[in-house]
Amino acid sequence: MFVIRSISIQDGSVELQQMRYVVAVAETNSFTRAAQRCLVVQSALSHQVARLERELGARLFDRTSRRVRLTPAGEAFLPAARQCLDAAERAAAEVAAAIGEVRGRLAIGVIPTVAAVDLPVVLRDFHQRHPNVRIGLRVSSSEAMVEQIREGGLDVALLGLPATVRPQGVQSFEFARDPLVAVVAPEHPLATSENVDLTRLATERFVDFPTGSAGRAQSDQAFAAAGLDREVAFEIPTADLMVQLVQQQLGIAMLASTYVPRFTGVTTIPVTDAPARIEYVAWSRTTRTPAATAFLTALGIPAERLAG
Repeated sequence: MFVIRSISIQDGSVELQQMRYVVAVAETNSFTRAAQRCLVVQSALSHQVARLERELGARLFDRTSRRVRLTPAGEAFLPAARQCLDAAERAAAEVAAAIGEVRGRLAIGVIPTVAAVDLPVVLRDFHQRHPNVRIGLRVSSSEAMVEQIREGGLDVALLGLPATVRPQGVQSFEFARDPLVAVVAPEHPLATSENVDLTRLATERFVDFPTGSAGRAQSDQAFAAAGLDREVAFEIPTADLMVQLVQQQLGIAMLASTYVPRFTGVTTIPVTDAPARIEYVAWSRTTRTPAATAFLTALGIPAERLAG
């Protein structure tokens, strides 16, 4: 295991472990919880933070009996400390990769309705092949995850976007195009239809994703292009809850055809003029860790797309 332990500052040095302690205290607002997170006794963590403050010549935290908060100096130190820790970990990972070992952290983002990839199976196989990679999985919207990739908060993301939109400012690879289908309760009058069009659906009450989200845009753009208005009675952040409302006959929904089969208690109907959702995998244009490269390879991204 390759570890970078310290960075010299004038006559002293700042230990990376001290930076980890500062980040932990800042994120938990507690020396006790920070020590628990870092698996050390509180006295040792407090001693190292105090030592760092002496070396820097500034207090990083205001400590009271009720809470701990960053000072202005601490606010200035925190983002740089995080960047330094990330850089040290990337450096160690690059050295490990040079001798054939993939390690480090991997931050993966996914939309709630990912369907083009059997993610649990991919993660199982990846972990078996690269057990020294620590994986963090986040569920979010496509728009938020693209921004997080650009800012360095995510390494890889699985997105779902309307056909009219492509991920901007990141590298991406198209996995699948998936038409939306109508999802109705079995008792709904449309449930026995072989298919339906947008004109007929526009007369129904909908449950849909929140306004402004990529999931909502897929349907909104299709109805607008057809010159149709519709009523969205419920805006729901997750597909699972949307389906539950459909089951209670509070409205109908439009979801990706490959995602809906996991649900019971609803009926799906093909839509003749349905919009499509495109699933992408996206990653950074500028920085890609060995762990991210290994995961993209596991997803089946062609080698030529990863070159350079």
